[in-house]
Amino acid sequence: MTTVPANSPPSESIQSPLREISAIAVPVSLEMVIQLVLTFVNQVVVGALGAAAVAAVGLSGSLSFLFFITLGALGSGTSILVARRAGANDRAGVDHTLSVALGFTALVGALLTVPLLPSAGALLRLAGGAPDVTALATPYLQVSLLAFVPGLLGWILSGALRSLGHARTPLVATTIAVAVECLAAYGLVFGVGPLPALGVVGAAWALVLSNVLKVVLLAYQVYGPRHLSRFVLPRVGGRGPIIRPLLQVSAPLALTEFVWSLGGFLYAAVFARVGTQALAASQIVGTLEGIFIVGSFGLMSAATVLIGRSLGAGDAQGARTWLHRITRAGLVTGLGFGALFAVSALMVPGLFPKVGASVHQMALTGILIAAATQVVKVRNMIVGGGVLPGAGDGRGVILGDLVGAFGVGLPLAIWWGLYTPMGIWGVFLARTLEEVAKVAIFEWRRRRLDWETLAREQQGQVHATAH
Repeated sequence: MTTVPANSPPSESIQSPLREISAIAVPVSLEMVIQLVLTFVNQVVVGALGAAAVAAVGLSGSLSFLFFITLGALGSGTSILVARRAGANDRAGVDHTLSVALGFTALVGALLTVPLLPSAGALLRLAGGAPDVTALATPYLQVSLLAFVPGLLGWILSGALRSLGHARTPLVATTIAVAVECLAAYGLVFGVGPLPALGVVGAAWALVLSNVLKVVLLAYQVYGPRHLSRFVLPRVGGRGPIIRPLLQVSAPLALTEFVWSLGGFLYAAVFARVGTQALAASQIVGTLEGIFIVGSFGLMSAATVLIGRSLGAGDAQGARTWLHRITRAGLVTGLGFGALFAVSALMVPGLFPKVGASVHQMALTGILIAAATQVVKVRNMIVGGGVLPGAGDGRGVILGDLVGAFGVGLPLAIWWGLYTPMGIWGVFLARTLEEVAKVAIFEWRRRRLDWETLAREQQGQVHATAH
C-alpha cells in the first residue's frame, strides 16, 4: 500500500513546518474565536435584560455544554482515525469511518436529547440557581437542546475536513452561521421587524438555527461537488472494525471531556451559591477567557492531525518533531493571548453597563487571575487534549482531569468560596490551582510515551482495517 509522507497533508503541497501547523491551527482558532465572540455578543445582547438574564444563559449553557462536549469526543475520535487513514492513503477507510461516525453520533445524540428536554428545570434547580435565574434558564435550555444533534454532526464533519487538509472550510461555514445567529439573536430577543420579542429564549432559537445551517454547509462541502468523501456504510460485518477503534479512541476522550465539563458545571454551581452577582461575573470572565484562549485552540487540532498522520505512516521521529514544534508554538501564543485577555478587563464596564458595579469589580479580578495562568491552560490543552489522546493515553488525560478538578480545584473552591471570607476570589484561585495540578500530571504521562511502539502499532491497525 502506498503511504503519504507524515509531513504532507493529503490534499496540499509540501510546505514549511510552521506553515503546515498554521494551515491547521489558524483556521481552527479563528473558527473558535468567531464562535466565542458570538457567545459574547449574545451575552451582551442578553445583558441588556439584567444580571439575572446573564446568569440564566450562563447556567443553562454550562449544563448543555456538559453533554455536548462529552459526545463531541466522537468528533475528536473521528478526526484522529481519519488522519491515520489519510496518512496511510486509505480512501475507502476514510469514507467508511466518517459515514459510521455520523450515523452513530446522530443516534446517540437523539437518544440523549429526548430525556433531557423534560428534565431541564430539575437539573437547573439541582445546580443551585436562584428561582428567578432558573425560571429564565429552563426554557432557554430546552430550546437550545434542539441544537444538540446538528451541533455534534457539525463537529464531526469539521474534524474530518481538517484531517483531510481542508481546515479553512469549517471556518467559512462557521463564519456564515455566526453571522446569521447574531442577526437572529438580536431580532428574536428584542422583536425587530416582524420577529417576535422572545427575550432570553430568542437567543436559544438563534443557536438552533445557526447549528442547523452550519451542518448543512459542511455536509455540502464534504459530499457535494468537491467529492472529499462518499457516504458509504460498510457491510454489516465490516462496521465492527470501524466502530471498535472509534469507541476505543473516543471513550477515554468522552470520559475526560465529561469530567472536565462536569467540573465546569460544578464550578458554576459554586458561583451560583455564592450569589447571582458572582455567577454573572464568572460567566463574563469565562466568555472573555474563551475568546482569547481559543487563539491557541487550533494547536490542539494541529497536534491531533499532524501527530496522527505521522503515526499512521509509521514515522515515530516525525511524531516527536511535531510535538516539539507545536508545544513551543503554544508557549508563544499562551503568553501573547494571556496578556490581551488581561487588558480586556478594561472593556467590561462598557460592554455590560447594566449588571452593576459589584459585578464589574468581580469580573475584573477574575480576569486578572485567569490571565496569569493562561499559558498553563494552553499547555494542558495541547498535551491533554491533543497529544495524549492521539497517542492512545486516554488514562493519562482522565487522571489529570480527575485529580485536577475533583482532587484539587473543586474542594478548594467549595471551601474557600462558601466557608471562608474569600468568596468568589477563592473560587477563581481554586480554578488556577486545578490547572497547575493538571499540567504536572500531563507532563508526567507525556514523558512515558514510547513513540516507536506507537508508530508500529497504529500503522499496523490502519493496514489491518484497510484489508
